[in-house]
Amino acid sequence: MAYQTLVAAFDTPQHAQAAIEALKAGGFHEDDISVFDKGRIAPGAIKEGLWHRLFSGNLYQHEAQVYGDTIARGGTVISLRALDSEVAHASGILDLHRPVDVHDRAVTAGIAPAAQVEAAAKTIAAAPVVVEQKVAVTPKVAETHDEVLRLAEEQLQVGKQMVESGRTRVRRFTTEREASADVTLHEEHAEVLRRAVTDAKYIGDIDWTDRAVEVVETQEHALVSKTARIVEEIGLKKVGTDHVETVHEKLRRQQVEIERVDAAGRPIPAPPRA
Repeated sequence: MAYQTLVAAFDTPQHAQAAIEALKAGGFHEDDISVFDKGRIAPGAIKEGLWHRLFSGNLYQHEAQVYGDTIARGGTVISLRALDSEVAHASGILDLHRPVDVHDRAVTAGIAPAAQVEAAAKTIAAAPVVVEQKVAVTPKVAETHDEVLRLAEEQLQVGKQMVESGRTRVRRFTTEREASADVTLHEEHAEVLRRAVTDAKYIGDIDWTDRAVEVVETQEHALVSKTARIVEEIGLKKVGTDHVETVHEKLRRQQVEIERVDAAGRPIPAPPRA
């Protein structure tokens, strides 16, 4: 099994701490994470070749100087020991937390010529420096324990889909209702008037010709007419509203349980952590 050490520098302790927490959340054990800052490094240790001793001389001189300058300005350098299969995952986590671009910083600060830094950068695939380390095991043990367990974890992703929830329809139709109104109608009828004549002067004035008198009788009839007018308008429009809905789901995550036993099959207690 081969391990690699990833080294990343951060200008602020906050970014470094966020990266450490993200590494732990990503499944990396805190025992494999080392932190270097002013509070953890003795004065003068950096000048005495600290980085080359820690990483077996696999660092370029300008990289070591950038790390030292970062700590001197109050920054933080962290290193992570990870399996080959986990290097890409760890590098992705570190890159999300704004590590220092070591090669760009070396050129900007005048620590090393651009040509030298460019040549060194071509040998490194990721922003955090990766130093390969081999585990000191016999070939037989390495062949026996060559299997790797990959742990999967589900992540919750919530999307949205527009679906039909119903319809509103307005339909126009005609109905009838009874209506009534009072109206005064006038009528004119003839009334026959008869009276007795006793006056003597009318005795000699007699007209014996036929004659008729008449009166036209009238009466009013009710005339009905109807008029129509617009009394109301009805329309439809869409009104949108938003609401927050909490989605609950169970996410699966694979974990491992490590059990060590001796030759007799008895459990071996785990050594206490420092």
